[in-house]
Amino acid sequence: MLAASILQKGTIRFTNVPTIQDVSCMVGILESAGCVCRRQGDSLTVDASGVCSSVIPREYVGKMRSSILVMGALLGRLGEAVTWYPGGCSIGSRPVELHLKAFSCLGAEVKEEEGRLEAFCTRLTGGRIHFPFSSVGATENALLAAVLAEGRTVIEGAAREPEIESLCRLLNQMGGRITGGGSSRICVEGVKCLHGTEFRVPGDRIAAGTYLAAIAAAGGRARLWGAPWESMEAVIRAFRACGGAVEPFASESEPFGGIEMRMETRPHPLMLSTGPYPGFPTDLQSPMLAVLSLADGESRLKENVFEGRFRTAGELCRMGAQIQVSGREAVICGRPGLSGAGVKAWDLRGGAALVAAALAAEGETRISDCIHIERGYEDICRDIRGLGGDIRN
Repeated sequence: MLAASILQKGTIRFTNVPTIQDVSCMVGILESAGCVCRRQGDSLTVDASGVCSSVIPREYVGKMRSSILVMGALLGRLGEAVTWYPGGCSIGSRPVELHLKAFSCLGAEVKEEEGRLEAFCTRLTGGRIHFPFSSVGATENALLAAVLAEGRTVIEGAAREPEIESLCRLLNQMGGRITGGGSSRICVEGVKCLHGTEFRVPGDRIAAGTYLAAIAAAGGRARLWGAPWESMEAVIRAFRACGGAVEPFASESEPFGGIEMRMETRPHPLMLSTGPYPGFPTDLQSPMLAVLSLADGESRLKENVFEGRFRTAGELCRMGAQIQVSGREAVICGRPGLSGAGVKAWDLRGGAALVAAALAAEGETRISDCIHIERGYEDICRDIRGLGGDIRN
């Protein structure tokens, strides 16, 4: 959504914006392109009238993989975009070929040289883009490039995640003409220009799922205000199968309601596989691994998206978990308890999983490299303390 703000020459005001490192990083990229960004509370205003640079600074690219999404927006706005192969979490192979393929299908010329990526065109034109497998980032980049292209673009094999649907809704609110968001076939009728708007960012389903995992591991009861119940069906089903009582709630004073969960037993074992939406999200595989480490039986967890997601298993084993990883599958022999230990957050979701495990462990756990956690959670210590957990940084 922040990348999309580049496509209009006025001002966009986002509300319900989290204070996380990835947002700060993206704001830095926008400002380097010529945007003026102002933060006030949970609101973020982006004035993109002065966008003039097509280069994404290398210092930001190494910090966050989603920096590549600015490429499609710059291509649509300026006809040129330059970046480098992106960084981010080390969770496995995440090639950018699908992103570059989408640009080529819209008439852009793409160059790759020594890690540098460049796309340029005189005028983007609509085309047919087919993705052989679901990719959220590539679908987003295709949308950002296509919305101002001349003519009609059809994206086949598009990712169906709620974040795609939200992006389409934002672009339409800016004056775009997009149908099919949230399905595997998205149609974009190119428009000549977009305009500013005000948009509320939906609640984060992965952050909500992380806190559900903490409740499932440690036990107890909590309400998650603003958690997006409607986009968490697979997650809710999994936690119910674990023994949790998970229900939506509403409130006259809070229009967005949320999710309530109670966990009064040890987690039940599961056979679970990750997959693209509407499947169980790969981003919650690590937190679920922590939960199943405490289950009253043997569980199997198969990773179908990122092959490097099981790196956190070794850290959980340092806390006493019994996990055997073979290829893309983990066999977890649940134990009645874990023990505090010194562990390391190798990536964003793996670090959050260690927090969930530490809440259920006996003794003190020290988690190093927590910068990863700060990329995706506004203040996980504040939130856990609010539920009665003893956590500090």
